[in-house]
Amino acid sequence: MRLVVATRNPHKLEELGEILEGYELVPLPDHVDLPPEDGDSFAANALIKAHAAAAATGWAAIGDDSGIAARALGGRPGVYSARYAGPEATDEQNLSLLIEELTPHSDRHVAYVCVLAHVTADGAELLAEGRCEGELTLEPRGTGGFGYDPAFVPRDTGPEDDRTMAELAPAEKHAISHRGRAARALASALRNRR
Repeated sequence: MRLVVATRNPHKLEELGEILEGYELVPLPDHVDLPPEDGDSFAANALIKAHAAAAATGWAAIGDDSGIAARALGGRPGVYSARYAGPEATDEQNLSLLIEELTPHSDRHVAYVCVLAHVTADGAELLAEGRCEGELTLEPRGTGGFGYDPAFVPRDTGPEDDRTMAELAPAEKHAISHRGRAARALASALRNRR
């Protein structure tokens, strides 16, 4: 089954492709412009993207929105994770700002959150959410992953394992990542819908 993924981010497309086996995932065509992500939740933003991609292509589409939420910061950066340090900020700038803002806090709990929205060509919606709890380090480590991965130490690897997401092998990361969990939940829901 072909699904258009409402992204041009090769990291997201590759990660979803490794998890959603049996589906032909295609990136958002160049001629399609997505509307602004101005929703007040990850689900709202994922639906905005999925509806726009489905309407523009006539195919079933997946939209995602994901980010990191710091408990000590009241859930920030949340839906602003990709542009936390500004609209043109790099991953490194966003991560640096989050580390700076969390430095004075003893509570370094963070959670990765991902919501995937599946929208059919006729507009039927399906949502799946995944979470990964962890702690934010003061110094980035590792070369794998992207975004906040170099400073995110997941709890799922155990209390003795202080590797960041960027230090995990891809299979280890997919097994516990927020996007991996959301993708598996979505795949299960799609199988049940048939």
